Amino acid sequence: MGELEDGETDHITTDSHDQKCALVRECTATEGLSGKDNLPSLNAVLKNPICKLYRFPTADNKWMRIREQMAETTLSFHVPKELINLHIKEDMRRNQELKDLGELAPHWDNMRKSVIAHCDQMLSMYQDTLVELGKHTGSSFKSSCSKGEKTLEFIPINLHLQRMHVHSPRLKDALYDVITVGAPAAHFQGFKNGGLRKLLSKFEAERRNTGYQCIYYSPENTAKAKEVLSNINHLQPLISSHADLLLNSASQHSPDSLKNSLKMLSEKDRVWANVGKSLNCVIAMVDRLLERDNISNVKESENDPSAADCKVLHTGGDWYEQLYPLVITLKDCMGEVVTRAKQSMAFVLLQELACGLPQCLMLTLRRDIVFSQALAGLVCGFIIKLHTGLHEGFLQQLHTVGLLVQYEGLLSTYSEEAGMLEDMAVGISDLQKVMFKVIEAKSEDFLPVITGRREHYVIEVQLPAKMFELLPQEIKEGKLLRMYPVLFNVGINEQQTLAERFGDTTLQENINQENFELLKEYYKLFTEKMPPDCLPHFQEQNDLKGLLENLHQNIQAKKRKNVEIMWLAATICRKLNGVRFTCCKSAKDRTSMSVTLEQCSILRDEHQLHKDFFIRALDCMRREGCRIENVLKNVKCRKYAFNMIQLMAFPKYYRPPEGTYGKADT
Repeated sequence: MGELEDGETDHITTDSHDQKCALVRECTATEGLSGKDNLPSLNAVLKNPICKLYRFPTADNKWMRIREQMAETTLSFHVPKELINLHIKEDMRRNQELKDLGELAPHWDNMRKSVIAHCDQMLSMYQDTLVELGKHTGSSFKSSCSKGEKTLEFIPINLHLQRMHVHSPRLKDALYDVITVGAPAAHFQGFKNGGLRKLLSKFEAERRNTGYQCIYYSPENTAKAKEVLSNINHLQPLISSHADLLLNSASQHSPDSLKNSLKMLSEKDRVWANVGKSLNCVIAMVDRLLERDNISNVKESENDPSAADCKVLHTGGDWYEQLYPLVITLKDCMGEVVTRAKQSMAFVLLQELACGLPQCLMLTLRRDIVFSQALAGLVCGFIIKLHTGLHEGFLQQLHTVGLLVQYEGLLSTYSEEAGMLEDMAVGISDLQKVMFKVIEAKSEDFLPVITGRREHYVIEVQLPAKMFELLPQEIKEGKLLRMYPVLFNVGINEQQTLAERFGDTTLQENINQENFELLKEYYKLFTEKMPPDCLPHFQEQNDLKGLLENLHQNIQAKKRKNVEIMWLAATICRKLNGVRFTCCKSAKDRTSMSVTLEQCSILRDEHQLHKDFFIRALDCMRREGCRIENVLKNVKCRKYAFNMIQLMAFPKYYRPPEGTYGKADT
């Protein structure tokens, strides 16, 4: 890329515009997406690249060259399989905890049997799904035609990396990435009663109204209880380890070591009464032993000054023997706390599940499905960003503030798509419970590893040693990296016209307002913690504060199909080093219109694309580029799924060129 063909000149004559403003050639798949670097860790997650090369004229009559790329990702199947494995382990533990509650009164025992029976059915379904997905070894793509297929419902639809590499005559080369994916939604489950946002709200309201029939625990309180239990499980091995160090110090008769071990032990968990009492007994005994040791040393020193230097160790056994039973009691108390906490949590869970069977489990299933699709895309976006953002400013931002992840939704708020949007909103919001950790790869298997449970997940991303060494010390030491996902949606099709005139757009308005507040929170955090020169070309950029104010005004305005919201949100995301996503129902038609428009807008605004060739460049990308290939991959036809009547409802710049549309949607 970037080389002139033999005999060509870099300067353009007016007559040659029409002749050369077009697709130059297609790249071979072997050229890959990691270019000259040929990064094995990136090639491990990106598959089947499609590349196109273009040349377009600039405002000063030079040629700019564009490499457009699109690739599938193995993460489409890898992440859901990892996640389902974790769900199975978590649910098996939960069922065992319910069984371990022991003998219960008949009422509670019947409730337990019912809950376990339903949970076992769900568990069996997850296991069957995992077996089915195991048959798709090496797969990296789920087509839009398979969106309603039960065995593939955890897999994201049409997930791709869309990349544009720009080589301008007088500007620095630039790279622009967008992840395109079908809106995370439970298509097989259907949208007859709405999506997750509505279903969860209705479920909570019903449980509150029937609270007299069973004890009601709010999601916040349940989450807090689970967090406490998680902390207890974390503290138990630490306390046990520090207690063993204390005994080891006692056996060595080392006063300083004994004091340090006691200090570490005292810092953990005095919050439980029995453990605190037991710890006080240990502290009192250590104080007595040290006091006795001091008196003994003084007497020995008075009788024979050299005796203090010789450190008689005959009392060492006494220290260990006197501390040992107290330390065992401390460990037993801690074990009892853990057992009681687990039993209490299991009992809470029993009542929580029993209050809404089987609806509660079906909502859990739906939420797991949507989250799985959303997470696969997020992991892909993070890995790509990490590989392209290995510069000091971004890496500092990553561990100091976290990563902004901005989703552009193009769904309508009418009929089934409103349910899809409700699913999508919850799935993206749930990504807040995901944190990333970067580790050094010890083998050639660079696929990420997922740990955790439904309340909290950690994604371990592996980097080769040379790349790992470039990271800040905080990231190398395992600091968890936080995500800030935000969603802005603007429906652009004919169904949105119906929603605006005869239906309801409240869902879209609420989602955009809520997520604007989240974006503002990230911006505030960014300005507080990051130096003002951390962003590239900071002085040359538009005022971020002004862009945010403009976005807020557009969200507040009652303007129909206000795509300005999309352009502003995307611009803010790019200027804050964020990861960009574009989603519609299948990431095939509306998404293709959006990403090609974004690419040409960037060429015009950032790379001086000649103003007379904006529409021609747009039509060229839509007619010849990677996105028409995406349509072919999904529906075996090079036609966007629009008809003339539908396109009349679309904003002007979202309409494809003549001859590229006409096939029914799938």
